[in-house]
Order: sequence, then structure tokens, then C-alpha cells
Amino acid sequence: MKRMMFSALALAVSSASPAATSNAPTIDPHHLSEEVKTLSSDAFEGRGPATPAEAKVIDYVTSQWKAVGLQPGGDVVNGKRAWTQNVPLLRSNIIGTPSLSLDMGGKRMALKQGEQIAMRAPMDGTTTVAVAHAPLVFVGYGVKAPERHWDDFKGANLRGKIAVVLVNDPDFETGKGDFGGKAMTYYGRWTYKYEEAARQGALGMLVIHETAPASYGWATVKNSNTNTMFDIVRDHPSSVHPQIEGWIQRDLAVAMFRNAGLDFDTLKKQAQTRAFTPVVLQGETLSANFKVDSKVITTHNIVGRIEGSKRPDETVIYSAHWDHLGVGQPDAKGDRIYNGAVDNATGTAALIELARAFSHAPKPQRSIVFLNVTAEEKGLLGSEYYASKPLYPLATTAGVINMDALDPHGPSRDFTIAGSAKLGLLDNLIADAKTHGMTYSADPKPEAGGFFRSDHFSFAKRGVPAISFGSGNDWIDGGVAAGKAADDDYTANRYHQPADEWQASWPFTGMARDLQLLYTLGGNLANSGEWPDWSKDSEFRAIRDATSSQRK
Repeated sequence: MKRMMFSALALAVSSASPAATSNAPTIDPHHLSEEVKTLSSDAFEGRGPATPAEAKVIDYVTSQWKAVGLQPGGDVVNGKRAWTQNVPLLRSNIIGTPSLSLDMGGKRMALKQGEQIAMRAPMDGTTTVAVAHAPLVFVGYGVKAPERHWDDFKGANLRGKIAVVLVNDPDFETGKGDFGGKAMTYYGRWTYKYEEAARQGALGMLVIHETAPASYGWATVKNSNTNTMFDIVRDHPSSVHPQIEGWIQRDLAVAMFRNAGLDFDTLKKQAQTRAFTPVVLQGETLSANFKVDSKVITTHNIVGRIEGSKRPDETVIYSAHWDHLGVGQPDAKGDRIYNGAVDNATGTAALIELARAFSHAPKPQRSIVFLNVTAEEKGLLGSEYYASKPLYPLATTAGVINMDALDPHGPSRDFTIAGSAKLGLLDNLIADAKTHGMTYSADPKPEAGGFFRSDHFSFAKRGVPAISFGSGNDWIDGGVAAGKAADDDYTANRYHQPADEWQASWPFTGMARDLQLLYTLGGNLANSGEWPDWSKDSEFRAIRDATSSQRK
């Protein structure tokens, strides 16, 4: 996901906060700090799924949950619940260094993995990639949206060809149009674009990276796409994955267009209209040659539970992902461990401390599940697997409260959620926040598509009321200026980079206060008969309402 707000500098942040009137328990900032420090230490090797580090994470989290009295809530094994849910995934690695090149007007240009291009290991089941001189076709934003009367492909034959595509929506540049203005729709996500390329029969797709519409720099693209790839096990993987999936630098794209007698900026403007038609990059082809290690592995969601006292078959879920990027390409300092302190050791620590708080309180009427999912960084795969094969019925899951990359600094006057969805669960959160002296601020970067980039989306698209909580940026010490500066610094210098490391200067007082709010939200929901729903104009409302007969 990610909307993050913090700096690597030692910011002196006040622990003062507005007077709280709720009955939420005290959350110990020291506990949070120690848990994040442990989970993001080099000993956990960046918490890569299906690596030796995974067992360390499972042992650590379950030992913490056992210590506070949580019960296992995972798969049923020999009649008893385990602490984990098995998540089978297809794991794919490029063997060695891939041979990649462009032919532009008869001149071969070698492409270096991680520099001009970030080639993903294939997820269509391919074990050998041998592509020679595949033609390149620019397809605008790569969107086919019949309900918006929009088709960037216009019937183009992409068999054996590589589609070249812009990131984000056609509205991003202008802030207005058929795709909701600045706020990203799912059509803007690179995941959708690859899926559509497969549906169009393309051999592959290259996404042109630009920092503003992507909402992150090239370092993030490189680090996220040149390491091990994962996907859920599919019956027909080629139906959603073309063989070639990758990103290219904007400068390279501009040069490619120029060599084909085209102007990048002009074509981008054309792509923002319905009239756009695909454009062949004349005289330009892509070649790729490499072997692939592809196998099915099993990783795990970690699941704890408190059984409800009156309605145990009804569930409230707190979720966060435990994984990060593991060991990957070295940074400028030679550091290869992507520790993931903020992203998302903070969320895992939050699950531990919320479990502690609820375990020391009277049993809730509904059951509460603490879901620490795997493979979020590989495409929300752990949550996708749970939501497709739920351990507890989705129809009677009252809500999902997701925590992804929380702020370890001091308290803020506000909070946010990822995206701009309207639902009753958000109304509850806004009301509960008032008892903590906090106000709601809309997602400041809806164009970044945060709603589609965190684990709550796996539930939301199946109709379950779900939000991903975001720390505020109106800091009590420093205001919005300090919060925004820290957010920008994190995104540019630490997000998905080895520099996302625990810092002794972090007080965690703001995160502790935020967790009091989330305790209030989940506790009130767990002790009520309320079934929050989506707004009447939400695309998820009909899906949820279709299961209304299963809720009392």
C-alpha cells in the first residue's frame, strides 16, 4: 500500500495529545518499539515469504499471542485449529542475469536489469523465455472500460507483440474526466494493466514509469520487480499474466518514441481521450532470453482468535501483513536486507498489542480474528487467498480493520484511510475518533491508488466492509508541514528500500494513541449487533447486500 509519513531524521515529537475520553486501554509505546525492532532486525532477513525468515516470524508472532492468551485461529488440523493458514503460491525467479535488448532502427541497445528496465519473473508458468524481435505497440493507458465507453485497444492484434503502456488513469494529468479525476480507479493500477494485456492476447506489456503518476520512484520499481515473484496458484495463469511483464524508465520510453518518429508528450495527451488508437513503434522490437525457476511453494497466514461470548459465528477482523521484500539488490551502501520496519513491522506489532489489549478485557460478544497475512508485497496474495478461502464466513464478517505502515513518531490531530470509499465502518471510525480528540482527513493522495494497494481490498471487492487505517499528517508537534515533509522523505528515501530500518529516536506515542482508536472501533463493533454497509452508490454495495439473508 502505502501512504507513509515519517522521516529518518531524529524528530523530537511531543508525546502530548488531546484529551481522550474513551475507555480504550493504554497501549505501551515501548512494547511497540521493541516488537518493530525485533521484526525488522537483520536476523529476520527482510521477512521474505517462503524463506527461512518466515519460520522466525511465525514463531515470534505466535509466541507473543500465546503469552497474552490468544487462541489459534488458522486451518483445522486433526480437529484442532492451527496458528497458521497454508497459502500455496506459485514462486518464480529469473535464473542469473536476463539478456534483454531493444532493436531501434537496426541498432541493438542492451538493457540492464534494474537500470533501464525492471523485468518481472514470468507468472504464466513459463520456464524459458526466448523472445526475439517482438514488435512494440503503444496502447495509451491500457484501459478497456465498456461502462465508460473507453477502449485503448480498438481491436488491435497484439499476438506476439509487446504492449507499451502509461501508468495510472487517463485523468491523472488533467484531474478531470471519466475516471474520477485525480483519485485512481483500479484501471490505473499496474496489476490491472497486466491482466488486460493477457486478455488482449499480448505476448507482454511494459509499463512506463513516471514518479508522479506511479506515486513512487524508480528505486521502488526496481526493488519490487526484480526479485522473486509470487502469485496464487491458478488453473489458467496465462489468462491473467502475459509472458513478459516489466517496467521501463521514462527516459528510455521517450527515446523509443523519438526513434520511431513519435513524440512522447503528444501521444500521452492523445491517450487521455477516447479517440486514442494504438500506435506501432515502427522499426523497434524487444528481445529477451532467460531461464526461469518456477515452482509451487507454501507460505502462511498467521491467525489468532478470541471467540465471541454471545455470537461466536460473527467476526471482526484486524489485519496486517508480516512480509517485506527479503534480501534483494544492494543499495548504494551495499545493504541487501529490506528490513521493512515501517512497512510493515508496525502493522504486525499493532496486531500483537491489540491482541494483548483485548485479551485483558471481558470477552467480546462477537469473535475477533487477528490476521497477519503473507505476501502482501507480492500482490496482496495472503489476503486474497484468505478472502477466496475464508476460515470464517465473509457474509458474517462485520468488518475488516487493516493496518499498513503506521507512523512511529508522535501523535497527530488527524487520521485518514486509504482511498475515498464511503462506508458505514468509516462513519463509525470518524465518530469514535472524536472521543480521542482526532478528526478525519481524506486521503491526501487518492491518485496513488492506495485503496487498491493494501490487504483490505481483497475483502472489499467481495463486499466485506473494510478499511485500511492511515496515520495522520497534522502532527501536534510541527503541524501539517512536518507531517508532509516526513511523508515525502519516507517515500523518496526509504519505502521499499533497505533504509526502512528501526530507529531509536522513534517514540511510538502516536501509534499507541492510534491503536486506542482502532481498539475502540473494533471493540464497539464486536460488542454490537451492527452490520456496517457500503454507501448506496458504492460498487461493493450490491455484492454485500446479496448475502444479507445470512446476517441476523
